[in-house]
Amino acid sequence: MDQSIVKLGDSRLQSLLESAKLLSSSLATDDLLAHLLRTVMGRLLVSKALIAVDLDGSMRVAQARGMPGLLKGDLFTEAIGRGAKLEQFYPIGQTEQSIGVLALGRPARGFEPEEQDFLNALLGLATSSILNAQAHEATLRSNEKLEQKVQELRALIDLSRGVSASLEPDDIAQMLTLTLAGRWIISKHGFVAWKVGQPEMQRQKGLDLQFLLAEKERWTQLQEPALAEADVPLPAGSLLLPLRSAGETFGMVVCGPRLNKHAYTEADIEFGGGLVAQAAVSLDNAWHFRDTLVRQQMEKEVALAASIQRDLFPATLPQLTGCDIAAQNRQARQVGGDYYDVLPVQGRDLNLPHLLCVVDISGKGMFAALLMSNIQATLRALLSREQSLAAVAKQANNLLHATTPANRYATAFLAQLDPMTGKCQWVNCGHNDGIVLRKSGQVEMMPCSGIALGLFPGMTYEEQAFQLEPGDLLAIYSDGVTEANNAAEQEFSMERFVEVLKARRESPASEIVEAVIRQIDLFVGEAPQFDDITLMVMKRL
Repeated sequence: MDQSIVKLGDSRLQSLLESAKLLSSSLATDDLLAHLLRTVMGRLLVSKALIAVDLDGSMRVAQARGMPGLLKGDLFTEAIGRGAKLEQFYPIGQTEQSIGVLALGRPARGFEPEEQDFLNALLGLATSSILNAQAHEATLRSNEKLEQKVQELRALIDLSRGVSASLEPDDIAQMLTLTLAGRWIISKHGFVAWKVGQPEMQRQKGLDLQFLLAEKERWTQLQEPALAEADVPLPAGSLLLPLRSAGETFGMVVCGPRLNKHAYTEADIEFGGGLVAQAAVSLDNAWHFRDTLVRQQMEKEVALAASIQRDLFPATLPQLTGCDIAAQNRQARQVGGDYYDVLPVQGRDLNLPHLLCVVDISGKGMFAALLMSNIQATLRALLSREQSLAAVAKQANNLLHATTPANRYATAFLAQLDPMTGKCQWVNCGHNDGIVLRKSGQVEMMPCSGIALGLFPGMTYEEQAFQLEPGDLLAIYSDGVTEANNAAEQEFSMERFVEVLKARRESPASEIVEAVIRQIDLFVGEAPQFDDITLMVMKRL
């Protein structure tokens, strides 16, 4: 038995036993050290005290009281302690291999021999508790890293299933960028591909990636993922992930800086490289199948899908009390991926709340038509039983993920309007920003508040609300409106869209919709329409 314990009197022994019990019951190092410091200061009547622990070969401040100049994590040496008017230093653990040090200021009274024995005994007991806590926390950190690897593997498997099953290069590009954006919490990202014999692909959000296409020869030489250098016209901290197949780089995935300010780690780069490698293989497959007889079979399906889809769009929109609503959808192909509707929430009475929605479904053809039908049925069923739009979105996401292939998902903007009061709740599921144009001319945006429906299970969605007053206008649309390209590959843009809304705000909703479509056509000119255009406008009268 430790001789310092044997020498203790009853009161000090009782105090030591109580401290030992508390120390041994804690597996949190910070809590354990805080208790140790409080015990010592209270017992020895010192006003200044500090505990430093060994971190990678140097002592760092872990707990300090009465020491405003020394903060947690600061380097600590005996010289630094004496400069801070600490006078006594006690190793925690064996002197040769101490795991830390306890430093004390001048006590209010001198140390009695038994107080010294008490302190030695307490530090001896604390040593094993600290080692146990540190070992436990190291295990937790290892488990966290393992869980992260498991999650990354699941994401890789999910993406692999999705992109492997897709015959549409656009779908593969969108799924890849959405997966990386969701994983790393980034708002700026892009995808560029220039495969010989295939049309160039370019998808971007918040970035201008024309420099990649303008300098293909330079970027074809990039074989491994790399952080963007200073001479590259990208935000600092951006990551470049080359698309490669058969030893050739034929494109680039660009991830902008992370919103949480964290830098990309080696593990991040390895994970991203794996996803992009899988996507590159799937792109090759998609391009190959595009030129095979599979296309002929798909064309047969298109005719059936088109007939299904025609029946899904509402023949007329309900004109809710005090509201003027109009919508239009123009598909880029015979069967599109956009859908709009106005659905009753509590009943078909035009005085009661209704759901206004615009949905952008991944892909085209039969699967898009079937998924559109699935979404319409799901929304109708959920609106009658769920209490909030957030709950509707959550359940719709889970149902779609469970009943559709991994490469099928949908972005959606859902707005529940009470026509009698003008109160509106909304949820944006990975969709374009909704627009409220106030009577005063002020523009308010309703940005994304959750991930696309059906992509990953168990997601939650944020519901928000606003008030529509008489004279206010709500516009919901798909990305085919703002991203319509002219021959120079310039986008119609949000700015032009809002300008048209402002210019025609006094017109009926149907004329506003027609005006927007007309301006898009004038801007695009002879360039082909590459995406569905869907627009819904609701004015409160």
